[in-house]
Amino acid sequence: MTFPGFGEAVVDFYEGLEADNSKAYWTDNKALYDDHVRAPMVAMLADLEPEFGPGKVFRPYRDVRFAADKTPYKVQCGATVGGRYVQVSADGIMVAVGYYRMTSAQVARFRAAIDDDRHGPELEKIVEDLRADGFTVDGEQLRSRPRGADPEHPRLELLRHKSLFVRRSWPPSDELHTPAVRERVAETWRRLEPLGRWLDEHVGVDLDDTADRPGRRR
Repeated sequence: MTFPGFGEAVVDFYEGLEADNSKAYWTDNKALYDDHVRAPMVAMLADLEPEFGPGKVFRPYRDVRFAADKTPYKVQCGATVGGRYVQVSADGIMVAVGYYRMTSAQVARFRAAIDDDRHGPELEKIVEDLRADGFTVDGEQLRSRPRGADPEHPRLELLRHKSLFVRRSWPPSDELHTPAVRERVAETWRRLEPLGRWLDEHVGVDLDDTADRPGRRR
């Protein structure tokens, strides 16, 4: 199936789910999710696979075992393709690349690479260029500098990060329901590829000691 665009009901479906995040709403509207959200996302991943590799659509159910918020369903449909990320929601499309969560060992390698005058300036330039192009640089950060870091370090802002990803979003528009969305996603992933390569080379994947799962990028 070639990606036709997301269904006309995708925004209405998620606006309704935000207002009534219940099993009753989900059951009554599951056909909308299947036809207007998930099926188009699967089709888009299939179209992008020759360039970026196979993708995976995340489950729509939230893990509420340790969460204060017990609402059962995610208010977005997210997918990963080779470490890249895309999601659709009532807010439109969001595309990202980066390390959304990092283990302590990953954080240590990340900061060591930033501190290194051979590798740190490379990441600094990548981030600055992306910011200048209108991307949002995000990720969990310390409020102050890491222990032992020089308060005058030239890359102190990056050292404060405990995770790092860069994203761009587009609000809902008629384009959301057309195949043009696929190329917008692909172009964004291509533009973010230098960031993904730097992180893969200098941080890499670890097993999370507490969750027993890979520290991952998206």
